[in-house]
Amino acid sequence: MSDSKPIRIALIDDHALVRDGVNSLLSAMPHFDVVAQAESGTEALELLQSTEIDLLLVDIGLKDDMNGLELTKKLCSLYPGIKILILSMYDNQEYVRTSISAGAFGYVLKNAPSQELIAAIEAIVAGGSFYSPEVARKLATNKREENELTPREIQVLSMIAKGFNNKEMARELDISVRTVETYRLSIRRKLNIDKPAALMKYALEHGLISI
Repeated sequence: MSDSKPIRIALIDDHALVRDGVNSLLSAMPHFDVVAQAESGTEALELLQSTEIDLLLVDIGLKDDMNGLELTKKLCSLYPGIKILILSMYDNQEYVRTSISAGAFGYVLKNAPSQELIAAIEAIVAGGSFYSPEVARKLATNKREENELTPREIQVLSMIAKGFNNKEMARELDISVRTVETYRLSIRRKLNIDKPAALMKYALEHGLISI
């Protein structure tokens, strides 16, 4: 990194104390150059018009009516390919997922070690992404949970594999046909399986039915 041009960084945070601390940390690194700071989304949008920036460090809470996630979405729309790293005190999975949808390349917690922030900036500028380990673990856990079948879905899948139709399942489980259809749709989405034969194979392989 030392042989290349310094990475030009902008700090977008509504707390001057935080900006000063991050600025001191990054300015001590020869391959980093903090070229701009802002405390609101409006200021951030203005500085992008006059300053060349490689990466923005964006907090979620800002001084005006635009939060950091909204700013990220707007910036990514105005400047496709812009590199944004969320630096936040909030270990909130909804914030993390929203930041990803908005176009951010990473999410680092403010209580993370300084080396983690440095590694995140370097990874993102190099074309990758970076998430604090605890954030990444929760994302992975939530993803697994989202794709796991519930006990009722397993029951419905077993009955599908045994040849029950929707009306028969509804009668057997004492639920409506529409509810059965909802379960079937959820099963197909979670397993990414649509054909009855493939569902039968899955049920056999996972011990839901026997032959």
